[in-house]
Amino acid sequence: MPAEKPMLQCYNRGCGQKYDPDTNTDGNILEWNRTAKSCRHHPGLPVFHDAYKGWGCCNKKCTDFTEFLNIKGCTLSKHSNVKPPEPEKPVVKDDIPDTEEVEVKAIVPPSLQRPPIDTPMVIMKPNIAPSLMQQLSAPQQEEKKEALESDEIQIGTNCKNGGCQVTYQGPDTNNSLCTYHPGVPIFHEGMKYWSCCQRKTSDFNSFLNQAGCNQGRHVWKKDESEMQKVQCRWDFHQTGTHVIVSVYAKKYCPKESIVKLSPIRLCLKLVFPQQADATFDLDYELRGIIDVSASEVSMYGTKVEIKMKKAEPGAWTKLGSLIETKDEKKETKTRSNIDNVTPQMQAVDLDDL
Repeated sequence: MPAEKPMLQCYNRGCGQKYDPDTNTDGNILEWNRTAKSCRHHPGLPVFHDAYKGWGCCNKKCTDFTEFLNIKGCTLSKHSNVKPPEPEKPVVKDDIPDTEEVEVKAIVPPSLQRPPIDTPMVIMKPNIAPSLMQQLSAPQQEEKKEALESDEIQIGTNCKNGGCQVTYQGPDTNNSLCTYHPGVPIFHEGMKYWSCCQRKTSDFNSFLNQAGCNQGRHVWKKDESEMQKVQCRWDFHQTGTHVIVSVYAKKYCPKESIVKLSPIRLCLKLVFPQQADATFDLDYELRGIIDVSASEVSMYGTKVEIKMKKAEPGAWTKLGSLIETKDEKKETKTRSNIDNVTPQMQAVDLDDL
């Protein structure tokens, strides 16, 4: 038997058939089509765009890849065993200069020069609420002063020893035993306790009801030195343009009280006439610089509010630093010694209280 002629593979796109080179001649295209010897292929390139697949030579598209492979060619010609040239890829130019990274820095306005601490201070004129003036009637102040100046102990006066809840009911009350706390109250991280017995609790009523750890005599009047100072609660908050200091106090005299400001200093003194002219003082060197002319002071029945205008934008990390007198420095040292016992009390179990 004669050997079979080798068949050649057609590389025209879309054909994929094998053909006999002897019968692959130019002739009538219709005749090739009828004898199925013609090459039906796509002269264009495949196109893939937006999930569609098709050919560049004919307007046939589909989304399925198998259906794309089965699209019949749009052109009839001879078979060819020469692979068509691959489409040229775009040339990437290597001579494009590297772009230079430019660091964009925020525009920082120049800081104001900080004035000295001894800059003259301005006495602020407060805005006084009408409710405050009604609270401080003259007869009430005179009556309170007379009671304080008198040596007579008023019925109902509380014992001044910390933790003692006995009130004066007459001379016989002096014969009762005073159970009190010789230490000072400490409030730290939500816990409340006395420095002398170190029994911690988170409930304020439980703290007030803690029995004293020492016994002695009742004290119905404070020493004159103790009556000269009043401890007021105060805090501060800030906005983008202002720093607001609030001092919570009642029954202070707005006429005798004074608030002074300088660009870097706040000085406040509240006078309490009903407590033998006791005072509360606050003197701070401010963290930032303020505009004194745009600041204001308001006095209410329960607080004093100092609204200070920032002279330059920015958030303050703290209000500033306290300017202490010699007596205040001594008191601060005493408080520091008391706070040193705090770490020793962290392991106290509240269930034992």
